[in-house]
Amino acid sequence: MQSITIKRAAAQDAERLTALVQESGAYEGKYASIISGYRVTPDYIAQHRVFVAVDTAERLLGFYALLLEPPELDLAFVADDAQGRGVGRLLVEHMIGQAREAGLADVRVVSHPPAEEFYRRLGAERVGMIAPSPPKVAWERPELRFATA
Repeated sequence: MQSITIKRAAAQDAERLTALVQESGAYEGKYASIISGYRVTPDYIAQHRVFVAVDTAERLLGFYALLLEPPELDLAFVADDAQGRGVGRLLVEHMIGQAREAGLADVRVVSHPPAEEFYRRLGAERVGMIAPSPPKVAWERPELRFATA
């Protein structure tokens, strides 16, 4: 496996994080509405714990955003061509470490339905379902929790 570094995102990463979200194959078809027009802004990066996974050439492989109050994994994306290589696992493990360092007992995840099994394989437990909120989200989403202990 190639060498992967996880580091804090910077304001200048906003455009490439937005591009990764917009190009995500996981949000094509019926799921496209949730990311339509979505942008990761420099302010968002400054306000939250946003971390990127990059390879040795600094190519963006994925990223996540951890909100501290209330504790939630707000964004988690892996580039389509980097999926299946452990990038998502590294990002989630890093997020749990960041949550633990911040003194959080657990972290909520409102999952993209196709990603639920991924999170559950990494130790998240389903605690409920989130109702649709049309027009952007016309489907139920699993609510999960990661314990940090």
